Amino acid sequence: MIKVVLAGNYPANTYEAVCKALPEERFEVIRVDTEEAYKTMTDAEIMILRVFKAPREVIERNKNLKMIMRWGAGYDSVDTGAATEHGVLVTNTPGANAAAVAELSVLMMLAVGRKLLCHTESLGRGSWSKNTFINDSVSLNHKLVGIVGGGNIGRQVAKRVQSFGAKVQYYDTFRLPLEMEEEYRMKYVSFDTLLETSDIVSLHIPLTDSNHHMIGGEEITRMKDGAILINAARGGLVDDHALAAAVAYGKLRGAGLDCVEQEPLPQGHELLENPNIVVTPHVGGGTADIGETIIPMLVKDIVDFADGKEPGHVVNGK
Repeated sequence: MIKVVLAGNYPANTYEAVCKALPEERFEVIRVDTEEAYKTMTDAEIMILRVFKAPREVIERNKNLKMIMRWGAGYDSVDTGAATEHGVLVTNTPGANAAAVAELSVLMMLAVGRKLLCHTESLGRGSWSKNTFINDSVSLNHKLVGIVGGGNIGRQVAKRVQSFGAKVQYYDTFRLPLEMEEEYRMKYVSFDTLLETSDIVSLHIPLTDSNHHMIGGEEITRMKDGAILINAARGGLVDDHALAAAVAYGKLRGAGLDCVEQEPLPQGHELLENPNIVVTPHVGGGTADIGETIIPMLVKDIVDFADGKEPGHVVNGK
């Protein structure tokens, strides 16, 4: 019997769906939904993680641990070095939440461009703002959207903004094949060109040591006046203080952030005080129906592992 631990909080009925999908004669599924219980857990063989992190201490405390599975594409919350050192596989579910993240990214572009929070705030004060923001409102039609990251999410954002009449250029350290660029109508440009010419810059890359604050004060200065910045990737890619200042003094039209450097943001934080900045609490891939895509991927990797096969989504190259 293999013990599978579903650690953390998940959409409703996730635990029941995982139990139903895994043969009960081979797997015991345990729910650990509080941080206190997670910190004292010592007997996990397979862990599924969504919000909880897996540093070295967690890996070493669970002596029988064989596999850590991330609910989502990102796995920076797992100490992959320690996992590899202890013979623990680390997997993710790439692409499972790509559509949801892409939707939120476009939602933010529209909300910032059409001054959604500004109107909401004005109406709440009793001011009918029909003409108040019209000279500062923009649509996606005819805009040039610069996407940083040509992966699954970046490509899905490209498809969606094109349906609104936008054109797309992108930058990535690994350029897409020409046929894929043509399929998605994405023009490859340098990072400098993307910053300087895009009406909207949208980030869709993982956070690494080398790209921390890749959008800082200097980069913001080089962006177009009135541009919009979207970060639905990882906090730390953007210098949030420099961004808040740039929106406050009007260099940028606004920003949409699903990821920030300081999570959770405290009440009164500068990012929350400007209605031209839309902030959501890292919910890009968090929808009630996301399990319909993720659970089958997790189950297949679990069963393959139990059958002695290499799971399909191993990320630590073990």
